[in-house]
Amino acid sequence: MLVSVVIPLLNEEENIGFLYEELKGVLTTLEDDHEIIFIDDGSKDSSLSILQGLQTADDKVVVVSFRRNFGQTAAMAAGFDYARGDVIITMDADLQNDPHDIPLLLDQIRAGNDVVTGWRFNRKDTFINRRLPSIIANKLISFTTGVNLHDYGCTLKAFRHDVIKNVKLYGEMHRFIPAIASGMGIDFTEVKVNHRPRRFGSSKYGISRTIRVILDLLTVKFLLSYSTRPIQVFGLMGVATGGIGFLLALIMTVQRQFFGVPLADRPLLFLAIVLIFIGFQFVSLGLIAELQARTYHESQSKAVYYVRSVYRKEPARGQDSAQENDAPQ
Repeated sequence: MLVSVVIPLLNEEENIGFLYEELKGVLTTLEDDHEIIFIDDGSKDSSLSILQGLQTADDKVVVVSFRRNFGQTAAMAAGFDYARGDVIITMDADLQNDPHDIPLLLDQIRAGNDVVTGWRFNRKDTFINRRLPSIIANKLISFTTGVNLHDYGCTLKAFRHDVIKNVKLYGEMHRFIPAIASGMGIDFTEVKVNHRPRRFGSSKYGISRTIRVILDLLTVKFLLSYSTRPIQVFGLMGVATGGIGFLLALIMTVQRQFFGVPLADRPLLFLAIVLIFIGFQFVSLGLIAELQARTYHESQSKAVYYVRSVYRKEPARGQDSAQENDAPQ
C-alpha cells in the first residue's frame, strides 16, 4: 500500500525541517511505501527553498508551489490531485499534529473505514478565540449535516483514494470533507489524536473565517439534502414568501372593498408585491449560482488553483508517466 501524506503550508520556514525529520522517522517504520507532498500556498518566506532542498535529498518528497495564496482548501485539492497513494493522509505543517498518530489512522483504514478523522481531545489552543468557536462550529455542523463528529477542524485525517477523488472542494470546504463524502455512503470513524502547542510562527486562522464557514455550511447542507430535488427548498420558500405577500394583498383588498380604505398611499401594497416576486428570487439565484459554479469547474475539469511548478523525481520510462501529465496545472 502506498501512503501519501499531504501537507499544505504557508510561511512555515521554522517548522518544515522539524516536521520532515519527525514525519520520516514515523513513515520509515511502516511496512507500506510512502510519499510526502508539500503544497506551498504562496509562501513569502524561505519555505519554498527549504522544500526544494528536501526534495533534492529525498525522492519521496513532492513539492507543489502555487503562484499565489489560494487558501487551504485549494491546497488540499492540489494535494489530492497529485497524490498517488492508496491512502491519503492530511496534516498541518505547524507541528501541532503529531505524526506518531499516523499508524493509528492507518489501522482504522485497514479495519474497513473509508475516512478516519482525528479528534484533538486535549487541544492545546486558547479557549476564547480558538476552542470555543470550534466547539460551537462542531455542534452546528454535526446538527446541520447529520454527520456527528467532535472535531471537524482537525486537519489530521486519512482517506481512501477512491473516496477522496470523487470529492470536489471549493471555498472553505476542506473541513466538511467527511460530511460531503457521507453522501457517497462511506464508512467513517473518529479517533483521539495528540495535539501539541505551536512552537514557531503564528496561526493563520481567526474569527474572520467564521462567517465563511457558516456560508459554506449552508452550501454543504443544500448539496447534501436538496441538490437533486431543489424544488423542495425553493418551493417551501416560495410558498412562505408568496403566502405572506398574498395575505397582505388580501387584507388590503378587503379593507378597500368593504371599508373604503384607499390603496394609493399604502406602501404595504408594494411590500406585498416585493415579498411575492423579489424575496424568493434573491435566495434562489444564490443557490443556483452555486450549482452553476460547480458545473463550470467540473464540466471543463477546471482546477481551483494554478501551479507555478512541481518538483518531483522523474519516474522511470513506462512507470506512471501519464500521472504527471494528467494532473491540473
